[in-house]
Amino acid sequence: MDIEFNKNEDALKQLCFQLKSRHRKVAQGGGEKAIAKQHQKGKLTARERINYLIDEGSEFLEIAAFAGEGMYQEYGGCPSGGVVTGIGYVQGRQCMIVANDATVKAGAWFPITAKKNLRAQEIALENRLPIIYLVDSAGVFLPMQDEIFPDKEHFGRIFRNNAIMSAEGIVQISAIMGSCVAGGAYLPIMSDEAMIVEGTGSIFLAGSYLVKAAIGETIDNETLGGASTHSEISGVTDYKFQTDQECLDHIRNIFDKMGENPKAGFNRAASAEPKLDPKEIYGILPQDRVKPYDMMDIILRLVDNSEFEPYKDLYGQSLICGLARIDGWAVGIVANQRKIVKSKKGEMQMGGVIYSDSADKAARFIMNCNQKKIPLVFLQDVSGFMVGSKAEHGGIIKDGAKLVNAMSNSVVPKFTIIVGNSYGAGNYAMCGKAYDPRLIYAWPTAQLAVMSGASAAKTLLQIQVASLKAKGEEITPEAEKELLDKITARYNEQLSPYYAAARLWVDGIIDPLETRKVISMGIEAANHAPITKSFNVGVIQT
Repeated sequence: MDIEFNKNEDALKQLCFQLKSRHRKVAQGGGEKAIAKQHQKGKLTARERINYLIDEGSEFLEIAAFAGEGMYQEYGGCPSGGVVTGIGYVQGRQCMIVANDATVKAGAWFPITAKKNLRAQEIALENRLPIIYLVDSAGVFLPMQDEIFPDKEHFGRIFRNNAIMSAEGIVQISAIMGSCVAGGAYLPIMSDEAMIVEGTGSIFLAGSYLVKAAIGETIDNETLGGASTHSEISGVTDYKFQTDQECLDHIRNIFDKMGENPKAGFNRAASAEPKLDPKEIYGILPQDRVKPYDMMDIILRLVDNSEFEPYKDLYGQSLICGLARIDGWAVGIVANQRKIVKSKKGEMQMGGVIYSDSADKAARFIMNCNQKKIPLVFLQDVSGFMVGSKAEHGGIIKDGAKLVNAMSNSVVPKFTIIVGNSYGAGNYAMCGKAYDPRLIYAWPTAQLAVMSGASAAKTLLQIQVASLKAKGEEITPEAEKELLDKITARYNEQLSPYYAAARLWVDGIIDPLETRKVISMGIEAANHAPITKSFNVGVIQT
């Protein structure tokens, strides 16, 4: 191993260590005191409930662990968006689990909480996964009600999705394990089955104080909407249990007896580990993000037996396309090539840039994968499309549009991993969040923005300096440098994968060694949803 490899390895391992440390912190929710209060009430925390519910020793793929990171600081923050979501296994069946975290503002809904819940429902709906709601929430966080209540993608969309999933035959099970108030009361009751824990679970449209204020009736919350009331009088809930554990055991019993549904039929062979050591990715990926490297070195450490069947490998070389297997699943891979390559015409092509021939090749490859019913995996490390007169005269916009068209209309499931750069239209063409990947995860080395930090900072500086000069103000070189440093720091913060994960632009940040797990569990989930649409790209210029 050379010195450069060792430096890269140390840098990426440090980023992964920081990732694990940040995840441990966010997993504490509202902190140790808040957790202790839950235990004093005889309740498990959200993560403890999930750990108890899922099959022992099984994988759990957390979705949006860093939602809300660094946001709402004026209200004390909202770790993990106040709700834990992810794909797990219950009685051997894959399902989506949504568990309110009552240690964070009593499980109240912030704007990011609603966005995260909607993302969990979206994943369940498009993959036809059963969904389990572990309800323990004080309802809408009132100081921010205007940002969560009335709009299309706000709180009410949750219940609309309940109805849509029910009509689609997607199983929804709810357990009321704490508060469930106001509009939130509709979520468990719009599920197929609802259960409640005695002494801690309660459900009502208005609590005792609001009832007193509204109609003058004096009543306590337990009598108003406790477990006995809804299990014996109103019939709102189907089952009553004494403890969280008994309630979770019953959910497992329900899953034990569920029938099978049709599958999409994606091809899977016996899984095999890569022959090349995946841990070598740490040293292969340069810490200097503008430095070229061979993306094939990454791919061969992610795919089964380190075997890859390239498609048109001598043409359009700034994009790698080809077939492989990941944990046994057949996949079509579209990846940005980061090394500098020479085209057949003798032209040098920069790494990480999409050229006309590459876009044309990738569009055709995507069409082939749709024809063969092969899921697509996009590995992003992209600076954008090639610019300049030669590229424009060669029809880069037309070829780029062809790629975006084919990728957008793809009917096989798409999965995106952001390895490094994800800039501008390159993010779009390589299946960014706007293009409905079933899952999209980032490595700690990822950056998402319209352009790189250096380019953006210089552009913004020029605009601000020009504005000052237009007002007759002069700026010294020292002041200009200070302004550039300030702009760069602000922009670099927005480039961070944690900034993206906080806002759900990605579903999470992972150690590179978790990439195979994410893709495999994602395809397994997608296999629950038969493809019902035919592939059609509409009008496309050739």
